[in-house]
Amino acid sequence: MIYETAYVLRTQAGEAEVKAMKEVVEKTINEMGGEVLINDDWGVKTFAQATASGETKGTYFYTMYKANGDVNAELERRFKISEDVLKFIVVKLGVEADKEAIVKGYKNPNHTTAEAGRDSDKERKAFSKRKSCWFSAKKTEPDWKDPTTYGWLVNEFGKISPARVTGLRPKYQRMATTAIKRGRCMGLISYMSRHTFR
Repeated sequence: MIYETAYVLRTQAGEAEVKAMKEVVEKTINEMGGEVLINDDWGVKTFAQATASGETKGTYFYTMYKANGDVNAELERRFKISEDVLKFIVVKLGVEADKEAIVKGYKNPNHTTAEAGRDSDKERKAFSKRKSCWFSAKKTEPDWKDPTTYGWLVNEFGKISPARVTGLRPKYQRMATTAIKRGRCMGLISYMSRHTFR
């Protein structure tokens, strides 16, 4: 299976701690018969909402890998015992047969422009008024890594807009809800508003 994991380290962590955690992730995957496909450093980001401990920023790292389920359990164990890890998530992307398409489809969320997001918001609202599915028409899907793909589905009070308001097909409404929940878990979008990370 193909999986992805993203983890957030404290900004106070030094270079040695960051390097050690990256090595732990790669070593765990390789030692258990897996293969690292993509390693990406997203840099320091401000959380959409401060953590319970008061942290407002974190350093994001991303890894896509091919492995069995045992690797995920070990990675989660390692993340939980590390004092430097603030947040983490592990997501199943697909089967090994689709590896090439999954790797090619990866987009770094830091490469999207705010300008493009503003232009498409007007279009999205127009689709909602017509009760047409934005994702079906554009042949795209909500991606938890990129809040611009789903941030518009959250109202100013932090509630996920229902399909009768958004005009999304049930399949895409479920996908969007999952993406929003994953984004909230990683601090990319606030629980209390539509505010997204910077």
